[in-house]
Amino acid sequence: MDIAFIITIFIIGFVGSFISGMLGIGGAIINFPMLLLIPDALGVAHFTAHEVAGITAIQVLFATIGGVWAYRKGGFLNKTLIGYMGVSILIGSFVGGFGSMHLPESGINVVYGVLALLAVVMIFVPKNGIDEIPMEQVKFNKWLAAALAFIVGVGAGIVGAGGAFLLVPIMLVVLRIPTRMTIASSLAITFLSSIGATVGKISTGQVEILPSLIMVVASLIASPLGVKMGRKLDTKVLQVVLGIIIFTTAVKIWVDIF
Repeated sequence: MDIAFIITIFIIGFVGSFISGMLGIGGAIINFPMLLLIPDALGVAHFTAHEVAGITAIQVLFATIGGVWAYRKGGFLNKTLIGYMGVSILIGSFVGGFGSMHLPESGINVVYGVLALLAVVMIFVPKNGIDEIPMEQVKFNKWLAAALAFIVGVGAGIVGAGGAFLLVPIMLVVLRIPTRMTIASSLAITFLSSIGATVGKISTGQVEILPSLIMVVASLIASPLGVKMGRKLDTKVLQVVLGIIIFTTAVKIWVDIF
């Protein structure tokens, strides 16, 4: 077991999980391209797109556990929202995670690229006034939320993601959920989604055990730290940071595809 390999995977997991806790996402949107490109560039390992998707599915599962635990007493977790979107995305992510074994590597990368571009467009759509709504007065279309969560779950399950990088802009733009509640609740919804994706990946033999365990350790350390940082930042700053990260990774993936 090479020390350079362990350090590289740990750093990737730490960075992804820190941003996960800070922005309310699972971290796969960041970890997918990093795992695909960095270990290979450094000569410590080469992962296929299927292996990367399997590793990120495990990482997201544990990163979101840490994030939800850190937010448990803040009053930002909307249980109704989590219930409707969580069940739907769990089903969708299992379908996507199980079905991804039938896709070629290029197909998984294309799905990631499409999801990332959609997320970039939605994150920069104006969201005036949503953070002025009192938490106890938040209302949303429950069945629209469930339907959108299922669709996101299928795509996210394919790439081993929890889907929060799409859930967050959907909750902000379409459902009009305040930013702090969106970040906290999306972590809980993404946790449920990652269960489906993880089961789908493991049952089809797409998970590399050692790098997954290293990512888990990094996630449990970094995610709560990211939550603490996120609480100190302005909500508009959080949205801009998320948009820049998603846009950068989307461009890189599309450049590699073509």
